[in-house]
Amino acid sequence: MDENEELENIVILNDEDGNEVKFEYLDSIELDDEEYIVLLPVTEEGEEEEGEVVILRAEDTDSDDADEVSYVAVDDENTLNKVFEIFKEKFKDDFDFVD
Repeated sequence: MDENEELENIVILNDEDGNEVKFEYLDSIELDDEEYIVLLPVTEEGEEEEGEVVILRAEDTDSDDADEVSYVAVDDENTLNKVFEIFKEKFKDDFDFVD
């Protein structure tokens, strides 16, 4: 994989303090008419971090731009588990999941 391909999967989001945080986009998952994205944190050196993925829910904004979407944390543990189980099933051959 060349550098351009790697950069295509990188998403930069702002945290609650306005700091930019880099993630590798892994997948979008739909559950109960809601869209969720699964992200993997990326370190400053551009390396993927070992460990937990981040799951965020897509939320329409009040902006005039119809394509603008905001991503918010998911507080419901049950929903997080359902989304992660779907993700694990889709990518069981691509990732080594640790329970």
